[in-house]
Amino acid sequence: MEKKIGKNDACWCGSGKKYKFCHAAFDDKLSEFERKGHIIPPRKIIKNQEQIEGIKESCKINIAVLDYVADNIRAGMSTEEINRLVNEKTTELGGIPATLGYNGYPKSVCTSINNQVCHGIPSEEVILKDGDIVNVDVSTIYKEYFSDSSRMFCIGEVNEDKKKLVEVVKECIELGLEQVRPWGFLGDMSQAVHEHAQKNGYTVVKEIGGHGVGLEFHEEPWVGYTGKRGTDMLLVPGMIFTIEPMVNIGSADIFIDDTDDWTVFTQDGSPSAQWEIMVLVTEEGYEVLAY
Repeated sequence: MEKKIGKNDACWCGSGKKYKFCHAAFDDKLSEFERKGHIIPPRKIIKNQEQIEGIKESCKINIAVLDYVADNIRAGMSTEEINRLVNEKTTELGGIPATLGYNGYPKSVCTSINNQVCHGIPSEEVILKDGDIVNVDVSTIYKEYFSDSSRMFCIGEVNEDKKKLVEVVKECIELGLEQVRPWGFLGDMSQAVHEHAQKNGYTVVKEIGGHGVGLEFHEEPWVGYTGKRGTDMLLVPGMIFTIEPMVNIGSADIFIDDTDDWTVFTQDGSPSAQWEIMVLVTEEGYEVLAY
């Protein structure tokens, strides 16, 4: 249970306003949904305007870093070179790579190629080749605010199967995004993502999903992509989370490489693709903060 606040007390959101003039009506509406059996977001993940502005500044760096990667990525470069690009540009812009040292992760970015689903560790030995598809996942800390997004890159001449997979996963995000609205549900977005992937003959990884982000690297809610409309957590203004489905050409089954305890592969060796955006739920709908 959230702590009860008097109507004339300062609002829990940190705005400095009296509760009755700030989030009192909002909390009453949340209570109605909770009484109907819905999952409601905890206060700690609902950002105030000051926090949102700080998170947006972090997102600007994250976008700039991925733009820099896009300008420089090419066949023949190692994934360690991508790591150096990310580290150099992030620090140049005043940020800190959020992955570096996170739970022991050794690099400043994740680079996942072809049948790697996510969390690929950059290496001097891994060289990008013509025909590869690679996900570059960048996360930034700026003045204690976190941002997180990733993009897919097609290296040289990519075959039609891989090219279509990359395009369809981006479409999945766009269709899921259309379902993000205040007082809707995470499941609305999840079903839209899943249906489009299935319609194209693909499978969606179930075990790994998106997450809340902003004040911490990973916050509530956990964001899956196999849910149903009208289910999962209620979406309310001030929530920020990632949409980052991992979609496979073959089976949805995955495994973690036991030599590094990080890199996730498709079980059957089929290609996988993922895009990641960071979304703010607003009073009117949504705002994409990082991509």
